[in-house]
Amino acid sequence: MSIASKLADLGITLPEASAPAANYVSYVQVGDMVYVSGQVSTKPGGFITGKLGEDMDVAAGAAAAKSCALNLLAQVKAACGGDIDRLVRVVKLTGFVNSTPDFKDQPKVINGASDFLVEALGDAGRHSRSAVSAAALPLGVAVEIEGIFQIK
Repeated sequence: MSIASKLADLGITLPEASAPAANYVSYVQVGDMVYVSGQVSTKPGGFITGKLGEDMDVAAGAAAAKSCALNLLAQVKAACGGDIDRLVRVVKLTGFVNSTPDFKDQPKVINGASDFLVEALGDAGRHSRSAVSAAALPLGVAVEIEGIFQIK
């Protein structure tokens, strides 16, 4: 089954790829690899903000991470000229969690992105990753994730 078909079966419509907010590009392609800049947690009409361990729980953080994964796939789709089926695999994610110093469940938060990518892409969604704490993230967002993807 194609990626586009699988996303449709899951009821997922990828958002439009966002433009960069500063002096950088949204993605860089080198050979068959696409390096996607950090994508922040969003919802229709705005950002998903909050600090894990303060005003946000793990489930809400995981949902924020899933939104980052959708935004990452939107950037990959843009890098592929609109054809998401050119995606071969997710190689690596680096997840940043806006969290208090005593919050220890950053991996569980980033699982929101990892679990979604495996659900949507199967084995092609399995990836290496890091999940780290951040004292603050841009615009007060809860989660930011960057990724490396292989395309054809």
